[in-house]
Amino acid sequence: MRRVLVVGSGGAGKSTFAARLGAATGLPVVHLDAAFWRPGWVEPAEGEWQRIVADLVARDAWIMDGNFGGTLDVRLAACDTAIFLDRSRWLCLLRIFRRLLRYRGRSRPDMAPGCAEGFDLEFLRWVWNFPTKSRPQVVAKLAAAAATRRVVTLRSDREVDRFLSGAARG
Repeated sequence: MRRVLVVGSGGAGKSTFAARLGAATGLPVVHLDAAFWRPGWVEPAEGEWQRIVADLVARDAWIMDGNFGGTLDVRLAACDTAIFLDRSRWLCLLRIFRRLLRYRGRSRPDMAPGCAEGFDLEFLRWVWNFPTKSRPQVVAKLAAAAATRRVVTLRSDREVDRFLSGAARG
């Protein structure tokens, strides 16, 4: 594993998993939320974001976590391993509420500076609808990528821990 993509619903644990995998492997971690957002939750221009992602995936080695469906094809084409954290909507929502309580009014470590954590109904709707709206597209893209890349789906904390334990052993 030299270029690892981590995807899943909001609240699935992508950033935490990526950080743990980075610690286990020594690979650099790229949090797409930190690369995408500008202070005050301002989005970059469309062309600018495409250039940023192209620069990020051109690096020799990385663990990259995040969704941003508009760039999934580019990231899948560049990775050698794709990990899908396929977690229940209820667990994801619970984790989001915990995160909100922990970081309310402050930026998370995996987020761009100046992007304070706060309640976002639109984001919660996206997470609630992820299993029916976004997940089928992600699963299809991962299935297509599986012909030329390692694709791993992790559905539980036990599976996550087992995978990370194996990664630490090399």
